[in-house]
Amino acid sequence: MPLQNLVEYFNDRFGQEHRSSFRPFILEQGKISGLFGPVRIDSSFSPLRQTLKPAAIIGHTAKIKVSTYEVQHLYSSEIENLLPHHSLQTNEFESIINFDRLSRTVHMLNFLPLTHLHDLLFLEVDPRHIVGVKQDHGAYFQEVITQCGLETKNIVIILAVNSQYIRYHQVLIEGLENYRHRGYQIGLKFDSVAKESQSFEFIQKLSPDYVSLSARYLDNVRDNTLPAKLHQLKALVTNTGGQSILQHIDEKRSDSLARNTGFDLVQGSYYERSLAPVLLSESSDSGASVYG
Repeated sequence: MPLQNLVEYFNDRFGQEHRSSFRPFILEQGKISGLFGPVRIDSSFSPLRQTLKPAAIIGHTAKIKVSTYEVQHLYSSEIENLLPHHSLQTNEFESIINFDRLSRTVHMLNFLPLTHLHDLLFLEVDPRHIVGVKQDHGAYFQEVITQCGLETKNIVIILAVNSQYIRYHQVLIEGLENYRHRGYQIGLKFDSVAKESQSFEFIQKLSPDYVSLSARYLDNVRDNTLPAKLHQLKALVTNTGGQSILQHIDEKRSDSLARNTGFDLVQGSYYERSLAPVLLSESSDSGASVYG
């Protein structure tokens, strides 16, 4: 289905769900944006690559780009729905869930021109979304994915794990297992390995498909045991059936760290810079073979 038709479909769906004439999805210059109050949501994608063959891309991570946007006119009936005494007023969790769903729909639509049948889209989900939805996690987004002509197996749901939420790992695991039951792949993202015992326990219980760390954090670590910890993490992820990812690789030394410690996948600006001459050369060679 053409992007414009998908935009119209999801705008109509939003209007029916919220009893509103507000149309949050807009298509401009081939890109989809979503409107959430005065905030405009856009997508930024970064390729995930095989560590030993960085020219081989297996999927993309999606990040939110936000900017301000003039709020559309609301009719009196819609304003009534927003008043404090109105029974349909959303609470904090509902607002987070709506923002999360809107953002993921924007990413899904913008991913379509990039995707090949076997490419993966890595999407972060707010932990409060997982806690706030009591059952049927992923059901709403599954309809979005299906309407876009893809399958849930193409989507990796990423939970960013921190000390604030890791204490509630049982509730989070139950929510993530609901996603998995619908065919989604599951990933955990750790910004550090400072509390490796808690992190390792979480990995053992969930057996995620992907586990990622940030190279920017590791660059600032002064710990002689770090390589051993990374090897231990890599072994655990492999033993539980997953793959390891080192993200935010901006320098050669981080790429070397990923290779030396056995990370399966990598992501970062270093590869865009280092591979650009190679890709340009390949493109020129291809052009010469066609027209020469």
